[in-house]
Amino acid sequence: VGIRLPKVEVRYEHLNIEAETYLGSRALPTLVNSAQNIAELALAMLGIRLSNPTKLNILKDISGIIKPSRMTLLLGPPSSGKTTLLLALAGKLDPSLKVSGEVSYNGYKLNEFVPQKTSAYISQHDVHVPEMTVQETLDFSARCQGVGTRYDLLSELARREKYAGIYPEPEVDLFMKATAIEGAESSLVTDYILKMLGLDICKDTIVGDEMIRGISGGQKKRVTTGEMIVGPTKTLFMDEISTGLDSSTTYQVVKCLQQIAHLTDATIFMSLLQPAPETFDLFDDIVLISEGRIVYQGPRAHVVEFFESCGFKCPERKGVADFLQEVTSKKDQAQYWADGSKPYSYFPVTEFANRFKKFHVGVQLANELSMPFDKSRCHKAALVFSRYSVTKLEILKACWDKEVLLMKRNSFFYIFKTTQIIIIAVFASTVFLRTRLHHRDEADALLYNGALLYSLITNMFNGYPEISLMITRLPVFFKQRDHLLYPAWAFAIPLLVTKIPIAIFETIAWMTLTYYPIGFAPGADRFFKKMLVVFMIQQMSASLFRLISGICRTIVVSNTGGMFALMFVAFLGGFSLPRKLTKAYFYETAQIPKWWKWGYWLSPLSYGYTSLSVNEMYAPRWINRRASDNVTKLGEAVLEELEIYRNKNWYWVGVGALLGFCILFNVLFTLALTYLNPPAGPQAVLPQDTGDETDSQSNPTRATTKKGMVLPFTPLAMSFDKVNYYVDMPAEMKAQGVAENRLQLLREATGAFRPGILTALM
Repeated sequence: VGIRLPKVEVRYEHLNIEAETYLGSRALPTLVNSAQNIAELALAMLGIRLSNPTKLNILKDISGIIKPSRMTLLLGPPSSGKTTLLLALAGKLDPSLKVSGEVSYNGYKLNEFVPQKTSAYISQHDVHVPEMTVQETLDFSARCQGVGTRYDLLSELARREKYAGIYPEPEVDLFMKATAIEGAESSLVTDYILKMLGLDICKDTIVGDEMIRGISGGQKKRVTTGEMIVGPTKTLFMDEISTGLDSSTTYQVVKCLQQIAHLTDATIFMSLLQPAPETFDLFDDIVLISEGRIVYQGPRAHVVEFFESCGFKCPERKGVADFLQEVTSKKDQAQYWADGSKPYSYFPVTEFANRFKKFHVGVQLANELSMPFDKSRCHKAALVFSRYSVTKLEILKACWDKEVLLMKRNSFFYIFKTTQIIIIAVFASTVFLRTRLHHRDEADALLYNGALLYSLITNMFNGYPEISLMITRLPVFFKQRDHLLYPAWAFAIPLLVTKIPIAIFETIAWMTLTYYPIGFAPGADRFFKKMLVVFMIQQMSASLFRLISGICRTIVVSNTGGMFALMFVAFLGGFSLPRKLTKAYFYETAQIPKWWKWGYWLSPLSYGYTSLSVNEMYAPRWINRRASDNVTKLGEAVLEELEIYRNKNWYWVGVGALLGFCILFNVLFTLALTYLNPPAGPQAVLPQDTGDETDSQSNPTRATTKKGMVLPFTPLAMSFDKVNYYVDMPAEMKAQGVAENRLQLLREATGAFRPGILTALM
């Protein structure tokens, strides 16, 4: 009926990307180098530069067009700049990189719309929530991405069909309507993508990780792809999605993506590692990059012709993709030289790039780039100008459902944690048993104060496991945040609220097992007021350790920060050292130093300690007795000796302060998740001679230099005979009616590996 689908044409012109890096031993991640990097970074903020890192050119003045409705393959040897190019086009480059040139979508620059929502970058790293099943992972992604313009297009389609008297097939009509529904917990699009990627057989299996048995590595790679294509985004930058997949599965996935590109006018730019010939033939265009330069960009049909014009020919024994990977390599190029009239000499990458500019495909590309994109041709729905695709309420609902699901899947952890605090409460109640405690004088009161202090410290430590829990969740959060699936607050709010019922149950368990067995002040009001303080301490502690993990972002640094925080709040909490000297202390060193007095007011435990002590010592059995001087009330005398304020209102001051700390820590946690980036991964250490001088054209004679040596070793043979391997039957297979309790993976496997024989496992 004449509806024009949205299309996106991506252009990059004179794109240069440069990084500053250290070489050789200076790049090693040693303690000295790390400290030096931190010091230099701090001085750089003040405008002082002590060292000049080496500048590394990653991409060098490249230009090109990624066209819609066409499958474009990105090829190149390792470290040629493929990932950097994909990240640059997706608008996800590291801010520390120096970038020049221009990237545009349909003529719009990256700062004129939201490229992270208009396009999707699919990483080569598989980062998923291990406790969620495959279908749950894709369903959550679909809920957060929404349906985009499907509903509007469907409405316009229905209107035009009705006007033209066209009645669609019922199955097609039902499918299109189902895929346009927003907010559904499970989408028909998810089922379609699962079927397309061959994941329908494991859709109810958890993804798993190193500690939890789940799907295979190849299936995880397909989940990574499906997580992005399940949404409405039709501009896809895919980075080596075939890693871990067999050639048959890779062909199937690429074939489906080819149909998406051709039928829905999608723009797909994909890098693959050594694709099979049948997979290579599915692509319409080829981009070959080497040493940061574009060697060829254009139709697949002309790529062999271009290299033949340069004197290189692809032999019949070799696939075209493998030929393209090796023809620019110093060590592999010579075997493809086919011009018998000239002796072979190394053909540098810069010469290939210059030859391509004169090749007819390169000339046509230059002509297209010289003509600016006509913005009037841009469909109004082609680009996305809002950061999130669905309403804030729908995002919050999706994150809430996900958090509740993860709590159910991690129920063992919470049961174990609650059991642990119950056991500790039983120990505490037997150590401070009421039959052995009295309330006659200051000495008795100090024993009760010790029990209060034990409650304070125990419930403070109860929040420490939040560090490890959060650290395991952060990689997935950072990935989904950077894809703009949801903001940080939508992640933080359900995380906080869903933990409250568990904290309430643990507080009730602790109070029930310790309050009356120890013999604290009788009375329901004292009981519930202490329960409130214990609950607030638990919430404050969990919020504090979540904040530490959100700032530190690695388990080693977070544990260090957590122990430092515990030391700070404990030493300055007013119970390890008092605020000032009293008659109970005899040495000048037994108080908080004057220059640390501010720490007392910043320690949450000082407020919790004050509230617990005031609540207990103002009970009638303490306040109606006289101290040893027969003048002061016993409860107030004890508070004075402990250097705690003698006023009933300080109970509520402490509760209010703990509530304020909870709010502050959660706000800071949300801000940390919003603005901090994931920690940098391990970097390759570049040799000392790396730099512009190592460019291939600077020393062509090195291409013929060959080195080698023989290392002596003892040849060994390995054999295995009738090996059988069993695992527990997956719950999903039992649900399908499988009666056996064990699943056999290896059956009577017998074989041998011999020295000097290269064996392939297929």
